[in-house]
Amino acid sequence: MFQKFYPSEDIRSTYDIDFERYYKEGYRGVIFDVDNTLVPHNAPADERAKKLFKRLDAMGMQYCFTSNNKEPRVKAFCEAVGGKYYVYKANKPSIKGYETAMKLMGTDKKNTFFVGDQLFTDVYGANRTGIHSILVTPMNPKEEIQIVIKRYFERLCCGSTVRKNINEIIKNMGQIFVIWSMFYYFTIYSYL
Repeated sequence: MFQKFYPSEDIRSTYDIDFERYYKEGYRGVIFDVDNTLVPHNAPADERAKKLFKRLDAMGMQYCFTSNNKEPRVKAFCEAVGGKYYVYKANKPSIKGYETAMKLMGTDKKNTFFVGDQLFTDVYGANRTGIHSILVTPMNPKEEIQIVIKRYFERLCCGSTVRKNINEIIKNMGQIFVIWSMFYYFTIYSYL
């Protein structure tokens, strides 16, 4: 059960991902979280992000922004980078937002992967959906309180290294799962 929190891969930054390699391997769609994955929390799209999405467009890679944030934030970012697809109030880790993103892109579980910065929402949701998940390091340590709290539990769960011995993770998860569930509930309903 706790392996659902493990990303398929962990990479330092979204901008370090070899998207061309994934395209060659048959992937045709990428679902991206926005805040602290592509830009710092609530920051507008910067030149680096715009270049990335021009590169993805040029290779024919579809992409969709899937965020628990509200529509004005997600739509503005999507438009700024020339994107077509976005899902707001996705309620990650619910699988519905991931499935909606794949439907919009015309992709499926076998040829789609996800990139995000949080274990308990992004990675867990992608894994529950059955797609390849990439965890990246958050871009900015200044975050909203509910995210700070989730990061604390991520560190308790997995330490500074995500890929730890499964027995350590199970031991730590058993101690914090109930508390985390309360914060998860608070986080999902704080966006409504």
